[in-house]
This record gives sequence, structure tokens and C-alpha cells, in this order.
Amino acid sequence: MVQDNRFRVRYRLKADSAAEAEKRATGIALEQTVEIPGDIVPEGYISNEIVGQVEDVAAAGPDTYKATISYSPDSAGEEVVQLINVIFGNSSIQQNIRVIDFEPGPEIRKRFSGPRFGIDGVRARTGRVRGGLISPVIKPQGSNVSQLADIARRCVLGGADIIKDDHGLANQRMAPFRERVTAVSEAVGEANAKCGGSACYFVNVTGHSGYPIDEAFQAKEAGAGGVLLMPGLVGFGVVYALSRDKSFDLPIMTHPSFTGPFVLTPETGVDHGLMYGVLQRLAGSDISVFPNVGGRFGFSVEECQSIAKACRDPEGVGKAMMPSPGGGMSVERAGDMVSMYGEDVVYLLGGSLLRAGDKIGEAVSAMRDAVDQLSAT
Repeated sequence: MVQDNRFRVRYRLKADSAAEAEKRATGIALEQTVEIPGDIVPEGYISNEIVGQVEDVAAAGPDTYKATISYSPDSAGEEVVQLINVIFGNSSIQQNIRVIDFEPGPEIRKRFSGPRFGIDGVRARTGRVRGGLISPVIKPQGSNVSQLADIARRCVLGGADIIKDDHGLANQRMAPFRERVTAVSEAVGEANAKCGGSACYFVNVTGHSGYPIDEAFQAKEAGAGGVLLMPGLVGFGVVYALSRDKSFDLPIMTHPSFTGPFVLTPETGVDHGLMYGVLQRLAGSDISVFPNVGGRFGFSVEECQSIAKACRDPEGVGKAMMPSPGGGMSVERAGDMVSMYGEDVVYLLGGSLLRAGDKIGEAVSAMRDAVDQLSAT
């Protein structure tokens, strides 16, 4: 790895020849920084430092090349939004370019501290010292506040570590934000007191008021133990601002809604590990939700493993974070999931739990027991 202050992005691109690949790489280097033709770039600091530098272009298959481009930290400043903009801003609108790797370099590591809590901090808040965490999702949309609070209470008594709002719960009239946050927080607190637990309620913050950061603080004041954010909708900047705010001091879980088009087409977008691991971690998320293999969204074993690896990579930016696979979870699959993800993981339990009806607490308990037994072996 080159030892300097620049950060490096590796792109996979399509080109008919090596010469065309070089031309495309040069175009990316300009597009992601100065956004002007190369022949009018001012000499000196801008041309030497700010403009992206094409360091390598190599064949990677038929009509396929990998290009490594380095960028100055000065181009990113100290804003995660601008950093992501440099990694893949305007070039994301072009065809047949995909981001496949990112090397932060020492200066970016210094400027961006990553998750505030990370794996150890989430464990400390939930009281789960070892083994996978269990996170039931309260739903469905259309339920009233008391129904959602009852589901949360039963799940905590069953051994849940995190109660997560469904990402479809916003500020609808059936369960308005303030009422829902207060009622569910109280239900979780009462259940914790009864069973001696430390479960945390993560509230979905959508920015319905136009001020998502204010809403996050409202959730904290009402007793929430964390927040759920959708960076594909509210923006990575909101995640970053809350993670850096010492007065907020709650763990952040991020949800993949609206990000699918970035990863689903192999020729364009961003690799799975980058989208749901690297970028979430850069922004300061502590837990990254993604579709689990075997669920209804079709992520492969390799894609899910790449996400988990990026979340927990000791060479990543800041503290390691918790991957959180959702979908396809059951007691019967617990063994496969523990083998695949290990201990540092948050398992989302969604719609299948609702089949248990009034016995939802027992269903959570069964999953808790299965994960604990497997983690102990």
C-alpha cells in the first residue's frame, strides 16, 4: 500500500481497448474533482494536488479494466458527503463504471473517526457481552401505537436486545412519531425493569418535519436507546452529524432503503461491501442493515459476507461496526447464520415473528436460545 496522504478508489469499467480505458480513467479523475477539461486545469496546487491522479489501469477480463485513482484529502475536506461525492459523484451517472475498492489513507482516517459506539459500544448499551444480538422489528404499518408498544414489550420479555422500528413507520396518523416514540420507549423500559434487561429501542427518523436531527433528539428525550436512519433518503450527512454530536450520544442503525440501484447491476454502481460496510462506517453508523441471503431480496452468500467483512474489518475507518442481516431468519437457520456471521452481528427478526401472534415473546425467546447455544459451542 502506498504510504502518503492521498486516498485511493478502484473502479471497474468497460472499454474496447486499453487506450480507451486510460481515457475513461482520466475522465473520471477530472470529473470527480475539478470537473473541467484537462487542458484548462490551472497549474500548480490544483493540477498537482486536487486533480485525481490515475495510478494504474489494468485489464480485468474481456472489455473490462480496473483503474486506481488517488485523490487529495483536501478535495474531500472534512465532510462525509463531499468525500462520497469525490469517490463517486458525477461519474455515477455515467454507464459501465463501478466502485470496487476504497483505501482511505492516513489523513482520511484522521479526519473521519467512524462509528461513535461500534461493536463494543453497542454491546455495552444492550448488555449483551457475547453472542449475536436479536432485534425484532415492530410492524406492520397501519398498527396503532398501543399495538406496536405491546409487540415491543413482549419481544423484550422474550430476550430481545434491540427493538427496531420498521422503516415504514414514519409519522402516519395511525401511529404518529411523538406518540409512538413515547409509548414504545415506555413499554421497553417497563419490560427491561421486569426482566432485568437492557434492550434498546431504535426509532425510525425520517425527517417528516424537515429537521431529522431535531427529530432524533426528540426521540432521545422520549427515552429511545438509538435511532434508525435511511441514508439513501435522509442523506449520509445526517448520519454523520448525529454520530459526531457528543450531546446526542446514541447508537445509530442505518437501513438500505432506496440504495438498491447502487448495488444490483454488476456493471455500474458500488460493490455491496462498500455500500453497506465502508460508506456506512465512514458516516458513523454503528449497525448496518442489509438483506440476508435466503430472504426475499436475493443477495448471495458472497455479497453478504463482503458486507460483514467491511463492517468489521480491522483496517477500516474507526471502530468496527455490527452487520445486521435481515430476512430469512428462523430457528431452523440459526446454525447456518451463526456459522456465516459469527458473534458480532445483529439478527433482524421481521414478519415471520408476527405469525406467533400473542406468543411472539416465546418466538423471540426460541431464537435467543438457539443463537446462544450455537455461540457457546
